[in-house]
Amino acid sequence: MTIFNQNHQTIFKKSILLLALIVSFFGFSQNKKEHSKFKVIAFYTAKNDQAHISFVHEANKYFPQLAAENHFQYDSTSNWDNLNAKFLAKYQVVLFLDTRPEKKEQREAFQKYMENGGGFIGFHFSAFALNDSSYPQDWNWYHNTFLGSGEYGSNTWKPTSAVLRVESQHAVTKNLPTKFTSAPNEWYRWSNDLTKNSDIEILLAIDESSFPLGTGPKAHEIWHSGYYPVVWTNKKYKMLYVNMGHNDIDYEGGTNKTLSYTFENKTQSQMILNALLWLGNSKK
Repeated sequence: MTIFNQNHQTIFKKSILLLALIVSFFGFSQNKKEHSKFKVIAFYTAKNDQAHISFVHEANKYFPQLAAENHFQYDSTSNWDNLNAKFLAKYQVVLFLDTRPEKKEQREAFQKYMENGGGFIGFHFSAFALNDSSYPQDWNWYHNTFLGSGEYGSNTWKPTSAVLRVESQHAVTKNLPTKFTSAPNEWYRWSNDLTKNSDIEILLAIDESSFPLGTGPKAHEIWHSGYYPVVWTNKKYKMLYVNMGHNDIDYEGGTNKTLSYTFENKTQSQMILNALLWLGNSKK
């Protein structure tokens, strides 16, 4: 009986030790997994145009939920002075939700970040540049070399949905239908022809079935024909530009109430998630 008890105690101790090792290893694996999460930082201004402000607020509610579900970290800041090497070193992906940096040192830090392999998604107004406006085209690397779009040309009005067509197979367009209907948006036209830029890969464009696009009231705010890229990447960088990011607002009724939300469109949102996972998980 004594030998049996001793053997039983020995087996029990070994089982406890084995369990402790398993728990310890699992904890180590979990910690390692936790540390492997990529980090996203979104910059925004949210001071001009209620449609852009609405989108920023929507994004800052939506992305933390998306991050929790897909195992990455999302932070946001309206302090553009954080656009410096030390701060950016903590993040794998940078988002511009509405505007762009204006100070020389901020711009230089961003360019260096991208040239060193950082990830980027710019939404809607972040590409806007128009001379003799509050956002002149005074940053050649960003607007012509990096984005490739040049100056703003014109836009549709009012914000309306469009049928978008996948133009290229890419990690960003993975599992998207060939064509899908977007959330309502104000669509931009640019001064540069992106189809003639060998560095640019157009991923989504407005399908012809969308025309006429826009409701006016001005005639030039309604598009009847043409080729309009709305999502593209510059193959020399880990980046994506997304023309979406302008919610429909009740301007006419005077309430400024948000009438549509960009991230309520599931297909479009899947594309954004694809982009974040592509940028966040790819090596520099």
